[in-house]
Amino acid sequence: MKEIVVISGKGGTGKTSLVASLAVLAGKVVLADCDVDAADLHLVLAPQVKSVSGFTGGKKANILADRCNGCGKCFEVCRFGAVVRQEGRRPVYLIDPIACEGCGVCSYFCPEKAVEFKPALNGQWYISDTRCGPMVHARLGVAEENSGKLVTLVRNQARMIAEEEGLPYIIVDGPPGIGCPVIATITGADAALVVTEPTVSGEHDLARVAELAGHFKVPVYLCINKYDINPAMAKKMEEDALSRGIRLAGKIRYDRSVTGAQLSGAAVVEFSGGPVAGDIRNMWKELVKYLNTSEER
Repeated sequence: MKEIVVISGKGGTGKTSLVASLAVLAGKVVLADCDVDAADLHLVLAPQVKSVSGFTGGKKANILADRCNGCGKCFEVCRFGAVVRQEGRRPVYLIDPIACEGCGVCSYFCPEKAVEFKPALNGQWYISDTRCGPMVHARLGVAEENSGKLVTLVRNQARMIAEEEGLPYIIVDGPPGIGCPVIATITGADAALVVTEPTVSGEHDLARVAELAGHFKVPVYLCINKYDINPAMAKKMEEDALSRGIRLAGKIRYDRSVTGAQLSGAAVVEFSGGPVAGDIRNMWKELVKYLNTSEER
């Protein structure tokens, strides 16, 4: 079983569209959408949800009005502005759940034990069926944290399904950037496919993501999307990548059929049989070859 994680230095590089096409080309695989803050792989693969579970990644405070004597200790010790004071017959304090960081200080210092500190529902995760195989995906609630924990949960579930069903590949749609959810996505993966574009910012983002993956000793492969909009920059990025020990998995040309596929809710290789679909097919072949070669080593 091989786990391929598709990541990028920023959003909008074509990562999700590529994941959908790779899933189609691979046959039956396990899919994991680890971009839990802005998941959108479901827009292409139209999953049929089989199960829904709540995700609890942290705690939130709540003031029990019947115990509160209005002393204001919670208001005094909160450093996040999460305790809101309302004037009335006596001061009444409430917790703003969006501002609450879940530190528990208000609960610890309350003399009346009027602040309960309980696990909070931070989001939901799903196991679904798609035309390409099982899919594990999730949705983090508005302004919720602990996305790294939710990513780890999604990956673990995907691995369990792959082992139970004996499927050869897990293809992961990772989050953009280099933060906590990206770290939780790439650690322990067999390959990280970095999708970038031939721009100055794309060059910078590639360097950051490659350095992060290298720190965790994850093999990195490069995909240059829309390479033909700036061939000189694409060539420079390819040369820089090779100097860093990053192999080129492939280059994808600019093609309006990619937008057409998105509007149709289809993977590019399903929607088009043109040159851009050929680019993606060749990339998948290269990835499989690289993975098989590393396995032999």
